Amino acid sequence: MTNPYAISTDTIVALATPEGEGAIAIIRLSGSQSFTIVQKIFKGKDLNIVPSHTIHFGKIVSTLQEKEELIDEVLVSIFRAPHSYTGEDAIEISCHGSRFIVQKILQLCCAQGARLALPGEFTMRAFLHGKLDLSQAEAVADLIHSQSELTHKMAMHQLRGGFSSEINQFREQLINFAALIELELDFGEEDVEFADRTSLIILIETIRSKVQFLLQSFVLGNVMKKGVPVVIVGKPNAGKSTLFNALLNEDRALVSTIAGTTRDVIEELLIIDGIQFRFIDTAGIRDAKDAIEKMGIEKTYEKIQQSAVLLYVFDAKTDTKEDVEKAIEAFAQQSIHLIIVANHCDKLIDFELKKMPSNYVVISAKKGMGLQELKAKIANLFHSDKTLQQATIVSNARHADALKRVDHSLAEVQQGMDENKTSDLISIDIKMALSALGEITGAVEVDKDILGTIFGKFCIGK
Repeated sequence: MTNPYAISTDTIVALATPEGEGAIAIIRLSGSQSFTIVQKIFKGKDLNIVPSHTIHFGKIVSTLQEKEELIDEVLVSIFRAPHSYTGEDAIEISCHGSRFIVQKILQLCCAQGARLALPGEFTMRAFLHGKLDLSQAEAVADLIHSQSELTHKMAMHQLRGGFSSEINQFREQLINFAALIELELDFGEEDVEFADRTSLIILIETIRSKVQFLLQSFVLGNVMKKGVPVVIVGKPNAGKSTLFNALLNEDRALVSTIAGTTRDVIEELLIIDGIQFRFIDTAGIRDAKDAIEKMGIEKTYEKIQQSAVLLYVFDAKTDTKEDVEKAIEAFAQQSIHLIIVANHCDKLIDFELKKMPSNYVVISAKKGMGLQELKAKIANLFHSDKTLQQATIVSNARHADALKRVDHSLAEVQQGMDENKTSDLISIDIKMALSALGEITGAVEVDKDILGTIFGKFCIGK
């Protein structure tokens, strides 16, 4: 079966703005016949001769019927190869955002020889024409889907080549040594060493240290990309759902004085201080009264295992110090960030734990008291993380997998030198590390199925 993402010389067309009615819609074409195709339906200047990066007013008309039909008045933007997003001749038609107008213009372009673009095909062509490397191309999708200041920052750094620069630096250093080791193989009978082994050991240790740091950042970067999971737990009627609604500033969860109302988990996204969090309201923890409640409590424990932050909410009016301390001790073993939330503080007279932890917050979810302090504590857990202070944070699973293989191959190089293995065996492991690094940026040939998977996740007009 032919891969739809194989290199194509077709001229492609797609709507680049979201579908639906709006003031303006942008239709994008890319390919060698872009100007010729649009010129056949455009009444205005001759697009084949106007300069690149210019905009021209005119009319889109249909000549498919016997008489000429005016479709819309438009602006046409010209981008000549190689100075375009895709590296090819490209045109963008800015028309009114009517669904009818958009569909009509797309039909007219296809009737004149264009074909509808596949998801991500414009960006794939940018990659194939050397306008972006593969990691930068993936950053385009991340940028489109970024929902917070932090994920936007991560995507922009990658798009501007920050991550690629680090990967390319690793590759260049390894390539130099690989070349010297290959030279040794050519003089195998003379037993000479062109590659200084001490320098190679230092280089491998340095690269492995940086790669491992990037791999550590993936744990946080992946969580940030999807929304940091914050699970709200506690006994029934502790005020978990009230807190959940108060944080979101909407009645998302059902609130009742009847214990055990929440039977399933409810999730919503909330951005706090530039970081996207995924708040999860759960069933109250107690001995279940029926099978359905038991299932809800089981889901609560599943979510606890998946959480990055745990908000333990207790009722300061009714819960004893011993109950709270026992729960804290149990949850403290989970190796996740734990924040203790004393609810109903408006009716709280005196409630101090044996050891008042810094992660202790007093609130009244019903009256909105203490919520800003709670939000600040949650955000500070991550703003204080040293991983976020570095420029490059890995958030792509494909990149993380490649970096793991790089680290494994370099570990093999280290072991090989410790065991005085021959240059040809050391060379094999270095080449495997180089190949894995090259897969990240597309410096080595990437399987077309992998490209299809990567670009297939993009929206149609990108």
